[in-house]
Amino acid sequence: MGMLDEIKEKIQRRQYEFSRHAVDQSILRNISVAKVEQALSGQSELIEDYPNDKYGPSCLILGCTKHRRPLHIQCSYPSRPLLKIITLYEPDLDLWIDMKNRKR
Repeated sequence: MGMLDEIKEKIQRRQYEFSRHAVDQSILRNISVAKVEQALSGQSELIEDYPNDKYGPSCLILGCTKHRRPLHIQCSYPSRPLLKIITLYEPDLDLWIDMKNRKR
């Protein structure tokens, strides 16, 4: 089972938590828990990997809500008992090419 499949499984089992930062960002950006679950459970793609992140290994996932709102969600690796949602946002096309690649 790949990392993305393990993340989806944790989401489906509700074995996840939000960091304080992710809670703040979800409120500011009007991103509900249901939208996060939709984006991570459906067609999603791991677009960046941060194995050496200072707070622990994490990755960035691109997913879409059922209403096709694109979301970037950074979360911990699924090896933790609870997957941690670190931050979340709608990709800014001034910063991203096709929502998958950062502009350099």
